[in-house]
Amino acid sequence: MGSAANEHHCTFTLASDVTAGGLPSQEDICKDLEDHDSKVKIRALKAAILSMLSGETLPRVLMQVIRFCINTDDKQLKKLTMLYWEIVPKYQEQTAPNEKRKLLPEMILVCNALMNDLNHANEYVRGSMLRFITKINDEEIVGPLVASIKSCLEHRHSYVRKNAALAVYHIHKLFGDSLMPDAADLIQQFIMTETDVGSRSNAFLMLFNQAEEVAIEFLANNIESVSTFGDGFALLILELTRRVCRRDPSMKSRFVRVLFQMLSSTSAAVSYEAAWTLVSLSSAPTAVRAAASTYANLLNKNTDNNVKMIVLERLEELKKKHPKVLQEILMDILRALSSPSPDICKKVLDVCMDIVTARNVSEVVTNLKREVMKTQESDMEKGVVFRAMLIEAIHGCAARFPDVADGVVQTLMEFLGGDGALEVILFVRSIVDQYPALRRSVLTKLAQSLDIVTAPNVMSMCLWILGQYPECAEGVTEAFDAITEQVGEAPYVSKEEKVEHVLPTDNSPKFVTKNVVLSDGTYATQTVYNESKAPKEDLVTPFLRKIIIGGDVFLGTVLFSALTKLSLRASHLPESMDVATTKGMSAKTILIICGIMKMAEANTNAQKSSQTDCKEKATLCCKVLLDPQANELLGSTILNEGKTSFTNFLHAIKEKELKEKKNVEEGPTTQADDLIHFRQLRSNAAQVGDIDLDDGSDLLRATGAGAGSDYSSELSHVYQLSGFADPVYAEALVTVHDYDIVLDILVINRTNDSLSNLTVEIATMGDMKIVERPQSYSLGPQDQTTIRASIKVSSTETGHIFGTLVYENASNGEKGYINLNDIHMDIMDYIRPAFCSDEVFRSMWAEFEWENKVAISTTIPSLVEFLDHIILSTNMRCLTPFDREGKSTFVAANLYARSVFGEDALVNVSVEKKEDNDGKLAGYIRIRSKTQGIALSLGDRITSVQRALPESK
Repeated sequence: MGSAANEHHCTFTLASDVTAGGLPSQEDICKDLEDHDSKVKIRALKAAILSMLSGETLPRVLMQVIRFCINTDDKQLKKLTMLYWEIVPKYQEQTAPNEKRKLLPEMILVCNALMNDLNHANEYVRGSMLRFITKINDEEIVGPLVASIKSCLEHRHSYVRKNAALAVYHIHKLFGDSLMPDAADLIQQFIMTETDVGSRSNAFLMLFNQAEEVAIEFLANNIESVSTFGDGFALLILELTRRVCRRDPSMKSRFVRVLFQMLSSTSAAVSYEAAWTLVSLSSAPTAVRAAASTYANLLNKNTDNNVKMIVLERLEELKKKHPKVLQEILMDILRALSSPSPDICKKVLDVCMDIVTARNVSEVVTNLKREVMKTQESDMEKGVVFRAMLIEAIHGCAARFPDVADGVVQTLMEFLGGDGALEVILFVRSIVDQYPALRRSVLTKLAQSLDIVTAPNVMSMCLWILGQYPECAEGVTEAFDAITEQVGEAPYVSKEEKVEHVLPTDNSPKFVTKNVVLSDGTYATQTVYNESKAPKEDLVTPFLRKIIIGGDVFLGTVLFSALTKLSLRASHLPESMDVATTKGMSAKTILIICGIMKMAEANTNAQKSSQTDCKEKATLCCKVLLDPQANELLGSTILNEGKTSFTNFLHAIKEKELKEKKNVEEGPTTQADDLIHFRQLRSNAAQVGDIDLDDGSDLLRATGAGAGSDYSSELSHVYQLSGFADPVYAEALVTVHDYDIVLDILVINRTNDSLSNLTVEIATMGDMKIVERPQSYSLGPQDQTTIRASIKVSSTETGHIFGTLVYENASNGEKGYINLNDIHMDIMDYIRPAFCSDEVFRSMWAEFEWENKVAISTTIPSLVEFLDHIILSTNMRCLTPFDREGKSTFVAANLYARSVFGEDALVNVSVEKKEDNDGKLAGYIRIRSKTQGIALSLGDRITSVQRALPESK
């Protein structure tokens, strides 16, 4: 293992092809370097570099490299020589602790060789050597080369000048004015006359970091020509703008022109960064409007889905603070629905639907209807998913703005027979309940559309709507006739079953023999095997009758319930209907009920519970229709209670959404004694005609926008790794950001001795991979430092991070080891609450194969408290509404969450309060997921937290 110094100067990797069979010895390397063949020298020099990186010193190799490799013309060998100069020890060993380091005598020859390359006639040799200078951190070596580096700034070739500017930046950054006191003036003169884009960018990079005032002056003098300086130069200007304006807000007016100029750049990167810079520095409506327009242009002109998603994220952030500005470009954002990616379309709708107003709702709905019509094309990859998104968005618009609901619902009911029909009928059901004025037209259209419905669940909702909401005699008759026309008359058996009892058919295969004439004129005998054809399906039979004949008992129950309601409605209407018509409807309903009951009894595949429920419901319906006293007692309940319950359900959902939206909006957290910047009292006001970027900053500061981070959440992620009595104390701050885990390990030397080669050797268990290992450090007595390590996570599985702290006592050379405490990565760091519909939850529940069943064992007495505790502890969202103040002794709820890796977590909580068990809660919590890791980890989490409430509660 190499020393800390070698690791510090290592900035490259080499292929280990020379290590096959082991590295050669120092004598073999020296001998190979004397060879005239360049390939042998290359192999030997590679072996020397790898040996030195492994900790070998190889002192004799240095002189051999100077003698036989320093003046080579081979490009690969010259490159390897530069890498060798980078890692070779350049100083003599110290004999005393405080002795000044002395440069090796051989380094004089090396400096001379470097100077020769800097003055070489070939521009590429000069340029590569100038790039190598940026890797040297030794003042004694760089000092003699300064004159040659300055002369390269005036070279005729741009490649040399570009790298010379970088070399000047590196030297001034490391050594300040000790080697190049005139670096700023030199680069200022250089950038004024430079015409190459790359050279100018590197020169401005040096001024930007080392002479900021000079960079600002150059920008002010050349503000009209910035657009011609290239994308790299423009990005540097934006970075300079952010740095200067955050330090001194009064400087914003000096950069406003260049910012607005870069918004119209042809480079997507420049215009995006300019828009982001503009928004981050100002909340003025003019600046926000310009940035939002730039985002909209990027969204529609760029074809990369990653770019579109990033821009949409920025627009979503803008929407939180400036919704009115985004309303102006709403239609431009909606143009991105033409993207073939469903994820992009979903994000577009999420951004746009919250900022729809009464002014633009008609345009938005027209656009969405046009997109829905496009989904009928069979070649669209996103057709089904995209249509469901559009229907949900239109539903939201219609719920908020009743004026557009009528035209929308009429159009969407054309899709009742295809994919997305379930979303359409859910939309129709809520519209019919919320807007009584639209019921007549919607019910008429729905009755006409029954013949195109092809899904049993959609048909059951259609029947419920038609049975519940007709309010006039014409509507009741229309709905009754439409339903009875689709179901037909009893008995509900197929035609094949009828014919089977009369004429048995012979389905055996038949052989037919006949004589044929061949092509040559001869005769032959041919035997043909004819198989009886399967009876063709009757295409004239309506779908409702087919599904009833097929044995769907549940749909049959919904069917005669709807007909019973219509018959009762006809007798309860304020306007009198013909008595014969009313009695005819009741008689027809009873006949259909009897036919469905016969079908249910004959169906051997149906569950016994379904048949029992169907029989009870049929008995109740017949009793209400035939017994006037039962009609008087139960008629109003059957007609009105279902509608009332559904209305309350919609109100509960709406209140829940408003409550969640209110909880998301957080108030200001600025302290009362924080300074407020008053723009009107500034001494150096903006010039006349310029746009002041600070127009809204005083209001933002007063209301507390942009408050600082929450340090309490960071303290909860600090883990103690070693004990207080250990020679070295260590603790780690764990920061989890989606796929990445960053460990900031604080190490404190508690001894009175210096510690060298101190490092933390960490390892992981689980789906975690170490990306950046901790480096080695040297600590003085009672000194401390922070060591950083990065870990990549690939799945939501409980993982462990463990390791050892290794150090060496500088005074006596003894090595010490401290075993560190394990860091347990909690699954809650990756789980995020999410929402899905009941249909999606059920489909995922049936699809996922991994299940973990946890028995409930808790001391919590209340059902609601236990459920709230599980929801809070697992960071999940409850999808099932329930009465918190009810007296129920049983709760069943579905919980849903999604990990940052896109994994779905489903939880079903079934808990009962049993009086025979001393009032304790009992039941099970079932967890399902597509992967085993999340099911097991979430089960362990629930098992550990379900015992009792935390002490704080």
